[in-house]
Amino acid sequence: MLTDPKLAEKATVETVTRIHWWSDKLLTFTTTRPSNYSFVAGQYARLGLPDGDSVIWRAYSMTSAPSQEELEFYGIIVPGGLFTTRLKSLKEGDRLLLDKQSFGFMTPDRFKEGEDLWMLSTGTGIGPYISMLRDAYVWQKFRNLVLVHCVRHAEEFAYEEELDQLIRQPPVPTSTRLQIIRSTTREPAAAGEAPHLHGRMTTLLENGELEKVAGLSLNEATSRVMMCGNPDMIEDMRKLLHQRGLRPDRRATPGQFVTENYW
Repeated sequence: MLTDPKLAEKATVETVTRIHWWSDKLLTFTTTRPSNYSFVAGQYARLGLPDGDSVIWRAYSMTSAPSQEELEFYGIIVPGGLFTTRLKSLKEGDRLLLDKQSFGFMTPDRFKEGEDLWMLSTGTGIGPYISMLRDAYVWQKFRNLVLVHCVRHAEEFAYEEELDQLIRQPPVPTSTRLQIIRSTTREPAAAGEAPHLHGRMTTLLENGELEKVAGLSLNEATSRVMMCGNPDMIEDMRKLLHQRGLRPDRRATPGQFVTENYW
């Protein structure tokens, strides 16, 4: 797999150790982790699968905490996708390539101030927040943690049990409060399903329902916002945040929100 010397300098060969299917399209998979591979919660890896004489590379956020011995990823199978078509056929014991470098700047240490961290996600964009909530850092930095997960259908709510458990039992002793707000866009909660909101995230912010459920105001002074997922959601949410006086966080000009597109 690493017959090319240049590729061997860039990547390592890792083994798939576990695969969990949430549905016929959504899966979590874990791999071995090189002893010298480091990352910050919120960053992503580049994974490679062979395609004849070449390699197909794709970015996947780590859902594992930086302290965990293995690497964990959460993804969706895209019909006809070059990478995910091969990913779907992977089995425990199969191998893939891992770029030696970790990537991304959507990490909670970007914010120097702020009391409330809003983690806004659509679909598999929830991935980096799983890593953050498994790590101690955000629990020690913020007073309130609000994770918003918006999907089309309720069957797409992954990590529900673990996230609900984190509300009751954080990874470190803390007075920080975690809230999980879930919403579907295609249908309201059906009988027998766990209660959740209905509507797009931007709609829920505009009509006040998101802040009402959280019991918090999303504002420039206390709120810090992360957005990960559908680019259309991110673009529309950026406009709404701008209307409230929030600005993107940049090195030269500290702000109140950061984004990561998942397309």
